Amino acid sequence: MLAAKIPAGSSVLDIGCGDGTIATLIAEFNPSLTIKGIEFAPRANCKIECTVFDGASIPYPSASFDVCMFVDVLHHVGDARGIETLLSEAGRVSRKFVLIKDHLSESRLDFKTLQFMDWVGNRPHGVVLPYNYQSRAEWDKHFLASGLGVKDWQSRVPLYPFPFAAMFGRQLHFIALLEKAGS
Repeated sequence: MLAAKIPAGSSVLDIGCGDGTIATLIAEFNPSLTIKGIEFAPRANCKIECTVFDGASIPYPSASFDVCMFVDVLHHVGDARGIETLLSEAGRVSRKFVLIKDHLSESRLDFKTLQFMDWVGNRPHGVVLPYNYQSRAEWDKHFLASGLGVKDWQSRVPLYPFPFAAMFGRQLHFIALLEKAGS
């Protein structure tokens, strides 16, 4: 689903690339892409070229990539200001698009479900877990403050088989293709 949103031939920066698995799968789906990663805590076994960064300032000049991508990264940022800082940095480094896969929390049940999923998936790897989930209205506010507009929004992201989809799917995930203002 992510690969389908990236124009062919694009250069992509995967911000918070982890071990590079998702970037590698995207590149397999669309071999015309060039993908590099940056990571706050780079892994020795990263499958893509990866540069360390401080978690706030992206170490590339403006307009260095066609697309900047965050996959399940922004909810690990400590506060709303940090989210907007990273989104603004991605907008600066991107020539046109910012692609996000993250979570939606519209209720206490959503929050508790996401918190459980995050803990199970990330705690064993030592990932910081601030549980900073946003509602759609909060995401829209962050996008606007960062000079990004929603070009495409998808909140039905089929990640889990039945019966797990009923508990862990149910629009807790979204994919958004954002466009820089004036692009």
